[in-house]
Amino acid sequence: MPGCLCGCAPELGRRGFFAAAVAAAAFPARGFSAEPAPAADPVLIDDIVTANHILYDQGVVDGFGHISARHDKDPSRYLLSRSMAPALVTEADVMEFDLDSNAIDPRGRTPYLERFIHGEIYKLRPDVMAIVHSHSPAVLPFADTGVPLLPMNHIAGFLGAGPPVFEIRTVAGDASDMLVRNNDIGKALAKTLGPHPVALMRGHGSVAAAQSVKHVVFRAVYTEVNARTEGEALKIGKPTFLNEKEAAAAAKTNDGLVGRPWELWKQRVMSK
Repeated sequence: MPGCLCGCAPELGRRGFFAAAVAAAAFPARGFSAEPAPAADPVLIDDIVTANHILYDQGVVDGFGHISARHDKDPSRYLLSRSMAPALVTEADVMEFDLDSNAIDPRGRTPYLERFIHGEIYKLRPDVMAIVHSHSPAVLPFADTGVPLLPMNHIAGFLGAGPPVFEIRTVAGDASDMLVRNNDIGKALAKTLGPHPVALMRGHGSVAAAQSVKHVVFRAVYTEVNARTEGEALKIGKPTFLNEKEAAAAAKTNDGLVGRPWELWKQRVMSK
């Protein structure tokens, strides 16, 4: 397994990943309160709302897909919109969940069926602070064909040696509806993701994980962009991809620059 190229935790790698997994096991042992955690930072809530709109505007999500953030006051909780089209999400739609993906104070709001994606990744990856699940169209061929999705340029350096592919049949059999509808399937997906920033989901889509909402939006958008670029390049000939050292160096640089596209994308959605 290559070292982590996601920037979530410097040099996470094999040993760092398993150390994180051991640390994550402490969360369930503490148990979950039925009471809400202290109020999340309003800036974090605003970023979640903005991110939903950006992901729609950039063609990563449509009526489906979702983004979450780990609660900034309690790492055993996360924040995710109620079940609705991402472009329509408002502050009032953001709900709080424990890491078993139980809603803390639903108030009649219906949660996403696939919220287990988020809870199980947060359990296994204490370094992850935000997650995107999408069905972005250019990525799907790479999830379904066995052709590796590799970084075409420096902006997608976080893809490293290529995302792993989750095969739902290994946990849900060969007659599932392809959805991550419980914790067991979510746990299997989280294990496939491992220390990587992105995992593909055969017959479904992909998941991206990062150290902040801005970083995970960056990765979700540029995973889709890279997939489009690679698809076009494969029509012409055999692409020369970034090697792992180039990808790692580029990812490190870009992790300090995610605010630049975020402000552009935010201005676009706010002006509409």
